[in-house]
Amino acid sequence: MADHKLPRKEVAPRPGQTELRIGRLTKAHGLKGALKIELYTDEPEKRFVPGAVFTLQVPTASKWHGKTLELRELRWYNGHAVGFFEGVDDRSEAETLTKAILWVSQDVKELPAEEDAWYDHQLVGLDALRDGVSVGRVARVDHLPAQDLLAIATAHGEVLVPFVKAIVPEVDLAAGTVTLTPPPGLFEELPDDGEPDDEKPDDEKPDDEEPDGEKPDDGEPAEKPDDGEPAEKPDDEN
Repeated sequence: MADHKLPRKEVAPRPGQTELRIGRLTKAHGLKGALKIELYTDEPEKRFVPGAVFTLQVPTASKWHGKTLELRELRWYNGHAVGFFEGVDDRSEAETLTKAILWVSQDVKELPAEEDAWYDHQLVGLDALRDGVSVGRVARVDHLPAQDLLAIATAHGEVLVPFVKAIVPEVDLAAGTVTLTPPPGLFEELPDDGEPDDEKPDDEKPDDEEPDGEKPDDGEPAEKPDDGEPAEKPDDEN
């Protein structure tokens, strides 16, 4: 699991530094302001030391937007990391921080080299290839609790691609490309073969289609068959 660079304009790293995502505050723990932490780093003993200061990724409407958070203490309960932070002294205050993502500054020269692990700044701008043909460029990387997504800017808009091996089998930084093998429907709309006609012209109806004396129920559309539904988009945190 690697830490991740922060692609946000409101945080401007100093020259030679980058921003790394290292955890997410999931929920309040106890009554004294502690919060459970979902770790996004393999080095919690290095990242979560007393006095460590984190930049917060929160909604703009949050009272914590644009602020930092200082760690007072990290404890472990039943294998889960729990953090105590300066200025967060009760459960009510802790609940205002749930879902906040924690970021730290890192010297680029100290970044570890990992196989099949990249930082956001390395991915943004790569040419996205499908069957050897360019379909767009990587505009940014979205980090969600379940998985990361590559936002591909195409001629027809933005497409969010799950950053998993099955769909993104190759990243070639030297060539400046990322290879995609997306499922049907991710980059184009599926053929709408399952949709019924809006209305069948009267002159196309056979004479024996309805018995005499019965009123045709042409006000109810036919049910859409299952195979007419578009495919659902299908990894873990770094």
